[in-house]
Amino acid sequence: MNYDEHLQATRRFFLQVVAGGAASGLLARTVRAGELPTDCAKACEDFLRKMEYLTPQAEFRNVSRGTPKPHDLSDEKKREVGLTPETWKLEVVSDPDNPADLGEEFTNEAGNAIDWKILMKLAEEHSVRFAKVITCNNIGRPLGMGIWEGVPLRKVIWMTRPKQNLRRVFYSGFHNDDPKQIFRSSLPIGRVLEDPFDLPPVILCYKLNGHLLTGERGAPVRMVVPETYGFKSVKWLNRLVLSNIPHANDTYADANNDVDSGMKTFAQSMLKPDAIKDGEPIPITGYAQVGVSGLAKVQTLILPQDKEWLASDPYFTKANWTDAHILPAPQTWGGDLPDGKLPSNIHQFNSESGKPDSWPLRLTMAHWATVLPGLPAGKYTFRCRTIDSKGQAQPMPRPFRKSGRNKIEAVEIEVT
Repeated sequence: MNYDEHLQATRRFFLQVVAGGAASGLLARTVRAGELPTDCAKACEDFLRKMEYLTPQAEFRNVSRGTPKPHDLSDEKKREVGLTPETWKLEVVSDPDNPADLGEEFTNEAGNAIDWKILMKLAEEHSVRFAKVITCNNIGRPLGMGIWEGVPLRKVIWMTRPKQNLRRVFYSGFHNDDPKQIFRSSLPIGRVLEDPFDLPPVILCYKLNGHLLTGERGAPVRMVVPETYGFKSVKWLNRLVLSNIPHANDTYADANNDVDSGMKTFAQSMLKPDAIKDGEPIPITGYAQVGVSGLAKVQTLILPQDKEWLASDPYFTKANWTDAHILPAPQTWGGDLPDGKLPSNIHQFNSESGKPDSWPLRLTMAHWATVLPGLPAGKYTFRCRTIDSKGQAQPMPRPFRKSGRNKIEAVEIEVT
């Protein structure tokens, strides 16, 4: 997050909690009146000041595939293989094994593949923007948070004049002309043509945080699927296949992954004091990924390590969890935005005020803060969890790793 803004919100929260005593409606019962220890407050300030809500492109974690990785190719080679705007081409064809009935295909051989000029012409009228966190279904921490811009995929699908027998779209990116390196994802045609539950559309994406994509982020064009994990948002996009196949055929399925599940909601901590003294309150901050089920609460729990928990309750459902404070939306967003300003007309943002319609937003991140009560010397385990908008506590309703990681974090804390 940005975090003069996050810092100010966190500082206000800490001051309200500590100074408010019994009058504070946040975590009054957990904290004694008085000031936070100087070293704890400074640790929070130093850490949060460096943070931004939107992630600059260069700071996204990179899990790119390929040998060599496409973004590492020379400029000359990128032009040769279509990885620059002026040379980019997108083929759109029927599946030869499970054909869809199309009025027209777009291919390099026929000289009518979709190019950058055509895409930008579509963008003049149909461009969309939305906030989304990019996350891997098997990695705990998100890769980055951004405002993504592109043209709805359906605009290109309709250009083929489909007639019948179209059930699924599968798509892939540049793969060094090596069939063994093809990475393919797919979507049911219903999701492409329609946006259920107020979701943004699936897009052919060319901008992130107001800037054209970099090579590492999938330039010149990538797929971005709002509600799913990163493997659905294929980089260096150059081929769409329209198919009558009735099931998913993603490359990622070969590794025993659930390829059709939406993002999960979960929480993790980000900062705790390095040194904690007997009896002093403990400020902790963290983030929550807001999945398809939304976010209602973040809760925390701390237990002595020498206290064994019930084996029959692995998710600590019977424990005495305490609500943390979800920080508000930032006023300054970070992310290296042009002139530091959000683009206009972002999905789920008010077009006049430029602020989110509600908070936290689904498919994004939110940050939280809490102050734990002073504890006697000893070793403890700190945990945090989310409660989604349907009242389901993490890791439910889908506790299985291969459909998205949201294991309850366990952090060791020692009080001396």
